[in-house]
Amino acid sequence: MFLAVLPGCAGQPRPGRRASCPRDEVLFGFEDFTARLLAWTLWWNTGHHPAPLRGKTPLEAWQDDPTPLRDVAATDLWTFTLEDAGTRTLTTCGIRFHERGYVGPWMTGESGIRVRIRFMPHHDYRIGVYHAATGRFLGPADLAGQATEEQVSAVRKARAARARGLKKDLEASQRERYAAAIQPEAPQRLGALTTAQAEAELAQTADTDLAQLAMPDLIAPAAPPADWRTPASLAVLTTPGPRVPHPSGRDGAFAPDGRDGRAAPPTIDEDQDAS
Repeated sequence: MFLAVLPGCAGQPRPGRRASCPRDEVLFGFEDFTARLLAWTLWWNTGHHPAPLRGKTPLEAWQDDPTPLRDVAATDLWTFTLEDAGTRTLTTCGIRFHERGYVGPWMTGESGIRVRIRFMPHHDYRIGVYHAATGRFLGPADLAGQATEEQVSAVRKARAARARGLKKDLEASQRERYAAAIQPEAPQRLGALTTAQAEAELAQTADTDLAQLAMPDLIAPAAPPADWRTPASLAVLTTPGPRVPHPSGRDGAFAPDGRDGRAAPPTIDEDQDAS
């Protein structure tokens, strides 16, 4: 009832047609909308007299009802808004959920147990943790390493700037103009570009494509000298093969050509045909 009389409410559209509203219609801001909604709710409960209540307001009918009431704590009501996210194993670092860590003081000494995660959609700063076998509520877990308000504000500004840039690029790519035609023929696009404009736009596209295809770990670093105490986790990431001897006679970190652990490239005799 409240929404139906607000500006911007399109109502029920006719079959085959989209809902629409006048273009010059002024919509309410969030604060104004909230104030009007609260005022309407107050009127409904205290000034409205529905026929089924026989002259009473909803508030008067509520107060005259002898049904006993039980107050429920807000923390208990919160559990009715949660969605299930499956089971996890509780570790010494907490719980991983959506590639982020969640911790709680009650987790001390509980490492290794299986737990079930429940969360409120769009409120990912806290999750609810339950025992996977018994369903008992163990406690809440908060997001670890939360960013400060300044960092969040900076990220939102950066996202807004990127969104504006993408929107501008999309509008520019869709802005096509065609020449008039007086006979059936292929459409002729309008819009001239200078050589500098074309090269700049193509270069920008090429830089973006190359950045997406970059694979910095494609060529693994050379194996370290034998007398280095290299962790096994790092040794397996190096390039296998014979080490280059150091000029002093012992294996070193630098090859004769000055590159770190890589063999010198083969040389070509000047008298030899380069082909």
